[in-house]
Amino acid sequence: MLIRQVGILSAGSELQRFSSHLPHPMKIRALLFASLLLVAFSIPTEEPSSWSIDVAHSSISFKVRHLGISNVRGEFLTYDAEILMDGTDLSTLAVDATIETTSIDTGNERRDNHLRSDDFFGAEEFPNMTFTSTGVTEVDGDEFLLAGDLTIRDVTKSIVLEGEFLGTATMGDSERAGFEATATVNRKEFNLSWDRLTEAGGFVVGHDVEIILELELIKD
Repeated sequence: MLIRQVGILSAGSELQRFSSHLPHPMKIRALLFASLLLVAFSIPTEEPSSWSIDVAHSSISFKVRHLGISNVRGEFLTYDAEILMDGTDLSTLAVDATIETTSIDTGNERRDNHLRSDDFFGAEEFPNMTFTSTGVTEVDGDEFLLAGDLTIRDVTKSIVLEGEFLGTATMGDSERAGFEATATVNRKEFNLSWDRLTEAGGFVVGHDVEIILELELIKD
């Protein structure tokens, strides 16, 4: 900040020295320009606000085809994220999230243990999966596209979340914001590689997995 101030003062001094050689009307205009420049550069920029997930009113879930005729749904119960956003300006949204793979819950203990095994998440070796945003690529009203890097096991791939901003509300002393977002990924690309064919030749577990985020945030 000190360097920036010194640079601004130096620029102002140069403009003042330059203006001293100008005719009177031009000198006034040059000094006015210098004053406006100094004011513009001295205005502090607002830092993005930090938000936390209210896990009691949020969910990170998924669904995947079973036998090609139905969906199995599940969720992750333990997760955390660092979220930054300047007011309600969606173009400034930044997310750094961590999800514990051991917290997977599909309502069936045997299936959950299989999903934690090396056939799928390998939760003992890879206890977390992460998402780090790289930027908002498009904003259309309350809808937006958030690009980022998703890491599952030892594989990192770029994905795009299709999101919607649901607005803000106040509860007690806390300011809150709501978001929904979805993305579809191919589990095989992340080495969740278990496969078995049905008698008809289809897959017991589909390859495409829909990720569904429903988040209520609290302003820190």
